[in-house]
Amino acid sequence: MVTGIISLLANFIIASISMLGYFGVALMMAIESACVPLPSEIIMPFSGYLVSQGRFTLFGVALAGSLGCVLGSALAYWVGYYGGRLAVEKYGKYILITKHDLDLADNFFRKYGNAAVFFSRMLPVVRTFISLPAGISRMNFPRFVVYTFLGSFPFCYILAMIGKKMGDNWDTLGGYFHKFDALIGALILVGIFLFLKRHLKIRNK
Repeated sequence: MVTGIISLLANFIIASISMLGYFGVALMMAIESACVPLPSEIIMPFSGYLVSQGRFTLFGVALAGSLGCVLGSALAYWVGYYGGRLAVEKYGKYILITKHDLDLADNFFRKYGNAAVFFSRMLPVVRTFISLPAGISRMNFPRFVVYTFLGSFPFCYILAMIGKKMGDNWDTLGGYFHKFDALIGALILVGIFLFLKRHLKIRNK
């Protein structure tokens, strides 16, 4: 069953970006930023690979990814704003939001204040869940949006550039892999598997 779910998510990511273009990039990053387990560390490098193939521009995918982050983060913000921490803890388990993840984001937000929304966009785990404590504390929403975009853009740009560099040098790597799609598929499977394994382990505890 787990293997089937992972394969479904992998196909969903690849198909969405390949078929929907920039909108697909934005959609995937919006889902990820709304606290749903789609790893941005896979989404953006794959988008960067498509830059090397002439499908996208580097600025375009970074912008699309950043806007997606803003949209998904805004949704999570309003969930925190209106639902509060108790509601998030009660229903978050259905999308693999653990109390541990929420505590990490909550502590980071309390320690660094509004600036946490900007700096957390560069950090794994925290970047995904920081919007919830921002909403719970009722941070100024326009400021939240600005910090989210400014923090997300360099993150998306760097990950996309890594994917582009891999694509640009694919002739060198081609001796080891026949198709880049196979490599991306493998990375997606590993990334999602590790994410799900970690969250399910914490949830069971």
